[in-house]
Amino acid sequence: MASGKKEVLYALYNDETELFSAIRAAKKAHLDIMDVFTPFPVHGLDDLLDLEESRLHIVGFIFGALGTLTAFLGMSWIFTRDWPIIFGGKPYWSVPAFIPITFELTVLFCAIGMVVSFYTVCGLGPGVSNEVLDDRITDDKFCLAFETNGKSSAEIDDLKGFLSGTAPAEVHSKTLS
Repeated sequence: MASGKKEVLYALYNDETELFSAIRAAKKAHLDIMDVFTPFPVHGLDDLLDLEESRLHIVGFIFGALGTLTAFLGMSWIFTRDWPIIFGGKPYWSVPAFIPITFELTVLFCAIGMVVSFYTVCGLGPGVSNEVLDDRITDDKFCLAFETNGKSSAEIDDLKGFLSGTAPAEVHSKTLS
């Protein structure tokens, strides 16, 4: 087998209740689940898989704070040092007048920063080609996947037997590059 190839055994289920029972059975059997794919967000799946909470909100806060500082400090410098003009009877450093632009730049920096961070962490972006296990996963099927690299044929047969016992719609094997 060439390096970099990943062999995956996966089962497709028709609804999330079947998927949940299969995941519970896999955890009870102490099997190492590679990934679970669903066509839409399924509530309770993170807890069932013991996944940690996303840290994307921390990144959002950091980018938002950067936007706030950029706007506030930028306007403070522009209106007090670079271009000090009194207009509308306002003083040079008029904090209430800075609030709308500060808010807009906070939201802009936060949104762009979170999107770029999400795409970077997930390995997505321009020119990236990710293989899909089955096209129906993004449409109407739920998938439970196990990596089979380095497993003997007996272990793979046991895994196939386990998956067949969880009443899936289909069980398949695929090699990803």
